[in-house]
Amino acid sequence: MIERTTPEIIKAISEKEVFVFGSNLSGRHGKGAAKTALGWGAKYGQASGIQGKTYGIPTKDAGIRRTLSIEEIKPFVDDFIKWAKYHSGNIFYVTEIGCGLAGLKPKEVAPLFKDAVNVDNIHLPARFWQKLNNLT
Repeated sequence: MIERTTPEIIKAISEKEVFVFGSNLSGRHGKGAAKTALGWGAKYGQASGIQGKTYGIPTKDAGIRRTLSIEEIKPFVDDFIKWAKYHSGNIFYVTEIGCGLAGLKPKEVAPLFKDAVNVDNIHLPARFWQKLNNLT
């Protein structure tokens, strides 16, 4: 699975690559990976889904004050995994969504991606793989 690990630093995205980032429900991409995503087509005001060569997964509320619960984040992750399966010609680089400004830990977020383990075009952060490998 090491070959499906998201690089720690992503400086460029090719035509077939997609940068997957944590967002907020208002789609204000002002900090962290969300701000980086603006450079690859993230749309200010769009909270989730495909946006240029990026894909947003909300982890904070619309006011950007409250971190969403794991139960609130899960449907967005499930939708992402379905999207990635359907778009198998792309490579999706999932960042440590929820683990920066939202303050969640990889051990909390990684299990949301258990259905992505066998999806060949989804790359996950190393710390997510570590947690997922401990679940099996």
